[in-house]
Amino acid sequence: MRVLIKANMDTDRGNEAIRTGKMPEIVQGALERIKPEAAYFGPLDGCRSMLLVVDIPDSSQIVPTLDPLFSDLGARLEVTPIMNLDDLKKGLSQLQ
Repeated sequence: MRVLIKANMDTDRGNEAIRTGKMPEIVQGALERIKPEAAYFGPLDGCRSMLLVVDIPDSSQIVPTLDPLFSDLGARLEVTPIMNLDDLKKGLSQLQ
């Protein structure tokens, strides 16, 4: 299932990662483990944030997929199921 992950980083942990120069390493490591289809970065809800589009084929993969965001960044997460255009067309065709 394709999901949109909104990750708001903990401000104190983010500040510390920036002070120590580890923020690029932490973000790159998380992205390598998560393997998003797309990744965007910016301020959301007053926090340093990431928006990631991720395909999670099995619900048991939610734990290892999201854990780097919790453990490395102290992030608050929102996970929302999403569809691309092909998924939407397929779903709509089942309504007829």
